[in-house]
Amino acid sequence: MAYIYQDYYKEVIDENGKIIDIKINYNDSFNFAYDVIDRYAKEEPQKLALVHRSAEGEDTRFTFGDMKHLSDKAANMLKELGVRRGDSVMLLMKRRYEYWISILAIHKLGAVAIPTSHMVSAEDIRQRVSLAKAKVVICVNSDQICSKVEEALVGSGTIQLVVGDKYKDKISFDELMEKASNKLERVSTHVEDDMLYYFTSGTSGEPKAVIHDFSYPIAHIFTAKNWHGVKEDGLHLTVADSGWAKSAWGKLYGQWFMGAAIMVYDYEQFYAGDMLKLLEKEKIRSFCAPPTIYKYFVLEDFGKYDLNNLRYVTTAGEPMPKEIAKRFTDLTGLTIREGFGQTETALQICTAVGEEQLTGTIGCASPLYKVELVDEDNKPVPVGEEGEIVLIPKDDKRPIGVFKGYLGDEELYKEVWTGGVYHTKDKAIMDESGHFYFIGRNDDVIKSSGYRIGPSEVEDIIMRHPAVFECAVTAFPSKNRGAVVKASIILKEGYSDNGRLGKEIQEFVKERVAIYKYPRIIKFVSNLPRTSSGKISRAKIRQADYQNNV
Repeated sequence: MAYIYQDYYKEVIDENGKIIDIKINYNDSFNFAYDVIDRYAKEEPQKLALVHRSAEGEDTRFTFGDMKHLSDKAANMLKELGVRRGDSVMLLMKRRYEYWISILAIHKLGAVAIPTSHMVSAEDIRQRVSLAKAKVVICVNSDQICSKVEEALVGSGTIQLVVGDKYKDKISFDELMEKASNKLERVSTHVEDDMLYYFTSGTSGEPKAVIHDFSYPIAHIFTAKNWHGVKEDGLHLTVADSGWAKSAWGKLYGQWFMGAAIMVYDYEQFYAGDMLKLLEKEKIRSFCAPPTIYKYFVLEDFGKYDLNNLRYVTTAGEPMPKEIAKRFTDLTGLTIREGFGQTETALQICTAVGEEQLTGTIGCASPLYKVELVDEDNKPVPVGEEGEIVLIPKDDKRPIGVFKGYLGDEELYKEVWTGGVYHTKDKAIMDESGHFYFIGRNDDVIKSSGYRIGPSEVEDIIMRHPAVFECAVTAFPSKNRGAVVKASIILKEGYSDNGRLGKEIQEFVKERVAIYKYPRIIKFVSNLPRTSSGKISRAKIRQADYQNNV
């Protein structure tokens, strides 16, 4: 049988079976919702597409036939509210299954979806709605989300559409869906039209919106097939809020291209045991989660869970501590394979299915991209030396999956393409075999007494100490050294600062790294600041330290 993804994606294999290139094919009218979802609905309408587990433990299952029917109704509903091709619609829906129905509907109209984390403030929403000129905000009635949206939309003319329980006098998603027609004629769209705005969590100034066009989903075929290890009719779970770009990587495009079903676990509060039970009960085949999830997993008694159906596990977003990865492998026999990419791109670097996950590496370059490391003058650095990760266009064309611009900020877009290459502003080292070792963001690299220190290396050593659950290493201002290394540490349950523990951790690190890398300052904390996508924000720690020490 021919698979849908093969119409758009072809791997070029060398004599050793290694993928050396990927040929991408699509026409100007390609639209994922029509050409993938609706095609499955026509050819295999009963094929399972989505399994949703609610916070109350209720399961709802959707076929591709269901997804076509419901997204057609949702598209007609949005048309009734005035949404047309090129208009934008913001989505603050956590992990409600209505998110998948809504985003497909938005794609069908040729409109622009703005997936947004529910963690944003009313002011964040106001800024985003204003910049994107959003016609509608679809939000779930949960965790004061509706009240934040209501406050943000005062005087804007933007419509608030509410999923779930009725909220004041606002329009009900369910009521409009019930009335909407399920007959939808295909709307003409162009593959270079704006399809997604992802607002990135900057540390200062107004938020900036990354623009992806309608070709973007095709880049995630490689993500699902060769990194996640997704197979047709398998069930895949990526742990991510629908507002994160990681959701597009693991809960939408590539998985459905491959004919797999997406598992959505709509929990309110994370408990490792509950998620492990879900992996067992639903026979999850492939799983992707940030390192923090695995940190909680390894504290569990794995003898209580049958994970025999689980074949592939992956992680991205932050460096995976070596000790956590080793412990997970010891407990399950599964290797956590790492990957690297950005909101602005698809998966750039990874340890692919069938490749060995070397300790400390994020893997090798995806065959979709030509990846190099360059110095401050945009010149390639020698093997084994630190450089910035850049993407070099093939045939002078913007690579598939790489964003087309920042909304309303052409100058910033030109800046990240200085010298004709895309600058990630992330640092790494590459070895002779082509494996990349991540160091950190340009701003995260610590410069102390002339030494350059990558925070993730120090964090990895600290994480080996038995008392440490999680940590962040940052630069702390110093008059004599420019900066010194600081470690903010969350302790494991049962441990507390006894006045000696900080010194003990310092000595522990000194024994394992160069002396200039050990943390001269240790602060025990109950939590670490995070971005709206859940990543630890070293920038916020640095900002607070700078403000308190100027």
